[in-house]
Amino acid sequence: MTASPVLLAVALSLISAVCYATAAVVQERTAAATPGMRGALARGAWWGSVALNAGGALLHVVALRYGPLTLVQPLGALSLVLAVPLGSLATGRRTSGTQWRGVAFTLVGLSTLLLVTATGGAPHDTLGITEVMAVALFAAGAVAVLVSVGTGGLAFAAASGIASGVGSTLSQKLAVGPSVSWDTALVGLLTVGFAVGGLLLSQQAYRSGLGGPLALLTLVNPVTASAIGIALLGEGFQYGGTGTLLALAGAVAAVYGVTLLSRAQETSSTSSTSSTSSTSTTSTPSSTPSASGAPRTSHTPHTPNRTVPVVVVAPRPSLTPATVELTGPARSL
Repeated sequence: MTASPVLLAVALSLISAVCYATAAVVQERTAAATPGMRGALARGAWWGSVALNAGGALLHVVALRYGPLTLVQPLGALSLVLAVPLGSLATGRRTSGTQWRGVAFTLVGLSTLLLVTATGGAPHDTLGITEVMAVALFAAGAVAVLVSVGTGGLAFAAASGIASGVGSTLSQKLAVGPSVSWDTALVGLLTVGFAVGGLLLSQQAYRSGLGGPLALLTLVNPVTASAIGIALLGEGFQYGGTGTLLALAGAVAAVYGVTLLSRAQETSSTSSTSSTSSTSTTSTPSSTPSASGAPRTSHTPHTPNRTVPVVVVAPRPSLTPATVELTGPARSL
């Protein structure tokens, strides 16, 4: 066995995460500078972010050709980690201590998972058509139950994570030795369907807030793909029982880190909204009657507040990444 294919998968995943994070920052800055979607379409920067998102999706799919699901899919959380310093650099704001702790825990957790999963060569086994149909039916049923029973954003976030994870899993079958056949066409249609479904569900999830849904979506996505890889493709961890314990510890650390990052993003978003509201209230002139009975207008002096834009990277399916823009009405894939 050789580690070269796995190292290539890691490198591609890292570049993909950089593309997604950079695209999120560019999209957020474009949204902050333009009042609507029509204005964004007229800006070259927005189209550049579209190209970065497409490049990130393509690199992610190629990475799945050279690395197992249990390795490549969790590395998608790096886009959220990288968005923190990139967003701070773009806006000139300081990164909070909570965000740095989130970055540290997430990196430690992902490094641990990398240690126990980065073995072997490129994946040669993919899901058979019967397994593809079984996974698709099970996932569609789980998504339907969550959407029908759940009433909050967390239910939609979990449904989006499942759809996105299945979309990544099916895209691996297209990346590893595809052949021209009706089965391949069916897998392609299912992949697109789950990717688009994950996108729409994530947008619905963010209507009730960002922190909780963002964390849950970011975590359910790789868990779903990894579970399929372990259960149906024979993927696992090295070092036996010790490796399994290390993988669990790394997963817990990554979960905690992503949760910290999500909470920090939501707190920053709330602060920005409050700042905007305060500015609007302070600048409103008030009229009071004078001794002569004529109205007298007094203006309360104020210092304009600066609303700090917040970059949020939603966990995305492999093929259709998206960004949640906090400056307008409500990514991912």
